[in-house]
Amino acid sequence: MEQFYFVYILQSEVDNMFYTGYTKDIELRFEQHQKGLVKSTKQRRPLKLIYFEACLNQKDATHREKYLKTHYGKMFLGNRIKSYLTG
Repeated sequence: MEQFYFVYILQSEVDNMFYTGYTKDIELRFEQHQKGLVKSTKQRRPLKLIYFEACLNQKDATHREKYLKTHYGKMFLGNRIKSYLTG
């Protein structure tokens, strides 16, 4: 069976900002973020994994990541995780 790629959203507990990325190993990647091994999130720790999607291949994951970073992608995420964001 083919391994999935994951598109994920992290939220900083410091500034509440979001980080969007993709990976083949979501557990390892989240651990790297938490340990400060990822330059773009190092100063924004601790982080929470608030959303992820599985994709069948890397191409789909990169396209989905790019979409989620757009205005419309952010609107989609806002609606998708509205109950989480509003408490």
